Amino acid sequence: MADDLPNTAIDALQVPAAELLRPDRPSRHPPRILLLYGSLRQRSYSRLLTLEAERLLHHFGAETRVFDPQGLPLPDGTAADHPKVQELRELSLWSEGQVWTSPERHGAMSAVLKAQIDWIPLAIGAVRPTQGRTLAVMQVSGGSQSFNAVNQLRVLGRWMRMLTIPNQSSVAKAYDEFDERGRMKPSSYYDRMVDVMEELVKFTLLTRDVVPYLTDRYSERKEAAATLEDRVKFKAI
Repeated sequence: MADDLPNTAIDALQVPAAELLRPDRPSRHPPRILLLYGSLRQRSYSRLLTLEAERLLHHFGAETRVFDPQGLPLPDGTAADHPKVQELRELSLWSEGQVWTSPERHGAMSAVLKAQIDWIPLAIGAVRPTQGRTLAVMQVSGGSQSFNAVNQLRVLGRWMRMLTIPNQSSVAKAYDEFDERGRMKPSSYYDRMVDVMEELVKFTLLTRDVVPYLTDRYSERKEAAATLEDRVKFKAI
């Protein structure tokens, strides 16, 4: 079989095994979910939708944290040791899944949400704060239903090496969907948001214990083997 794959490093090539996707000791703690929203307005509909999602996540047995973006500096506007930046990065490391909710601004996600994601690096040393974590994406719109923001969030989720779940939520005319107390009214939009949170918890439970295996890649194993070989050769000189 090795002769059929002349361009591969056979020692780094592994056949996926179903048994490795079944953890011997599944985690018993509640799924840990971080929720980010993308507006600083006093009556922020992305925040209100986020808080509704958090209530459902609690019902589904999850432990949650909602990050308040107020006071977060612009990316590269200060050093990474800024307290709000450190808080955000620590929450991302703590999480096993995340929810990103953005208003649609000029046909795109908001700068407030993008800034939060931009402050989370792909890697901090050998640790990747988002890799392998599940992700649910939602948006609110001031007009008719649109999917521009959630589509962009999906691209970002892939870039951050996250497992973005299939379902998503887009709430049109958000100003009509919340009452004076800030609670979401019964509607098909609400039902879809329930679907999304339910699916997020399921996917988080399914994947959280096997993230190291899911994110173990041939190219990285090959690179690590080559580095080790070079180091051994150097010591032999």
